[in-house]
Amino acid sequence: MTPPLPTKIVCVGKNFSAHAAELGGSVPSEPLIFLKPPSSIISSGEPIVVPKGVGRVDYEGEIAVRIGTRARHVSEAEAWSVIEGVLPLNDVTARDLQAKDDQWSRAKGFDTFCPIGTVSSVSPDDFPGVTLVTRVNGEERQRAQASEMVFSIPVLIAYITRIMTLEPGDIVSPGTPEGVGPLSPGDEVEVELEGLDILRNPVEGEGDVGS
Repeated sequence: MTPPLPTKIVCVGKNFSAHAAELGGSVPSEPLIFLKPPSSIISSGEPIVVPKGVGRVDYEGEIAVRIGTRARHVSEAEAWSVIEGVLPLNDVTARDLQAKDDQWSRAKGFDTFCPIGTVSSVSPDDFPGVTLVTRVNGEERQRAQASEMVFSIPVLIAYITRIMTLEPGDIVSPGTPEGVGPLSPGDEVEVELEGLDILRNPVEGEGDVGS
């Protein structure tokens, strides 16, 4: 059965200490959340399109979770009961626009800026050991485990569901580790959750798609 299209993708910024530092900041005192539109989603194998005139476009590999049941005011203890599974996600970002704008919707929301992989079932006990690896043209750029997140998945689910209802199919992406960097047309980027799934996407320039 085709999974439901998410009503929203809830992302978390600066949730790995080293990544916050590489962007010149620190981890906030409470989760920093923002939304990516469902129209930004693409699947493995589809091209990430670098829009004209946006400057630097970065990959951000993430260990995301997909929601399996409607969730509102969920406690940390109950959080895993509303999660369907985990999946690799690439929070593609127009970095120059992110630095320019007070809000991140433009930098994060372009079409093709949210490649997602296949959902895998992982137990709460095994989740901290899930390892993320991001590669560009076969060269490793990011490596981290879920245990390195500052705010854990249960903390994030409890926090988010105090603010908004999460619907089946919604995605929560808890941030990227250090090692983000630029993408250029002709590159191929991989976001792997070791032993679970590999998300692969070529990179094309706007106007080059289908040529």
